[in-house]
Amino acid sequence: MQRKIFYNLFRILFLVSTISTLIAEINVYSHRHYDSDKILFKRFTKETGIKINIIKGSADQLIQRLISEGKNSPADVLLTVDAGRLERARAAGILQPVKSLTLLKNIPAEMRDPDGYWYGLTVRARVIVYANDRVNVNELSTYENLADSKWKGRVVVRSSSNIYNQSLLASIIAANGTNKALSWAKAVRKNMARSPRGSDRDQARALAAGIADVAIMNTYYLGILANSSEIVDREVASKVSVFFPNQKGRGTHINVSGAGVTSSSKNKDEAIKFLEFLSNAKSQETFGNVNHEYPVKIKTNQSSLLKSWGSFKYDSINLSILGAKNSEAVKLFDRAGWE
Repeated sequence: MQRKIFYNLFRILFLVSTISTLIAEINVYSHRHYDSDKILFKRFTKETGIKINIIKGSADQLIQRLISEGKNSPADVLLTVDAGRLERARAAGILQPVKSLTLLKNIPAEMRDPDGYWYGLTVRARVIVYANDRVNVNELSTYENLADSKWKGRVVVRSSSNIYNQSLLASIIAANGTNKALSWAKAVRKNMARSPRGSDRDQARALAAGIADVAIMNTYYLGILANSSEIVDREVASKVSVFFPNQKGRGTHINVSGAGVTSSSKNKDEAIKFLEFLSNAKSQETFGNVNHEYPVKIKTNQSSLLKSWGSFKYDSINLSILGAKNSEAVKLFDRAGWE
């Protein structure tokens, strides 16, 4: 009799546990808007039974929302782009440190917060893209070289308000110091073919249209153009090429798209499991094949398009430093007259 009672109790506990697992869910505040993410979210739910509720918004909107909601926020994960924004979230107190042997194994040290507040999940290289018919690749070398007068009227790049440019300048500050970084920003501004404007894809379009000869942009945007359903976009991609700067020095500047567990999370274990899932080899390959982003372990890249651009050495500075130097970079851009 006691054995039967024990058996029935065990079955009840097992069923409760199973049902609990099936209805587990996490709320993800996401700035990302890519097909790769939709694929991975569905796969995560299928493999774990954990439902994902997505709340979309701009990076700044989501960070401000988390600050406003405080400990009552329903969010479990903040998913956004650029280490500068991730550092901003950490500094605002809306992320909590997490420890995971899986994340430590899957994500290189320079691509995560030293204390575990956030983890990089994909990599974008900010490169020099050049017009095939007007630039000899031997003319190109470093970011610093774009300050040379030979590039006067030949450079296009987006606004200084863009976080990608702020992080690039932050990396230059870290490498060369404040004074040299300011001189660089002033010189590049003078070399521009037009005032800073548009998206990274618009810079590539400007090259194809003959407005300029070189652009500073993130690699994955060129991947989007090359795989666009629009013929005109694919034509733009065919007229330009990628150059990885600073290969004889510190390496090409990179940044990450990443995530952290919110300080308000009520589902911390599930949130960590989600980050671990996004960092596994299969998920990393999906990011590359679908959204043309490099995996955090760049040498494991399986995307044929990314391989076609060649291998490269990257700047291994810990990306948290970019966030720490963000405000200084913004001030230098203002002083340089870089709109």
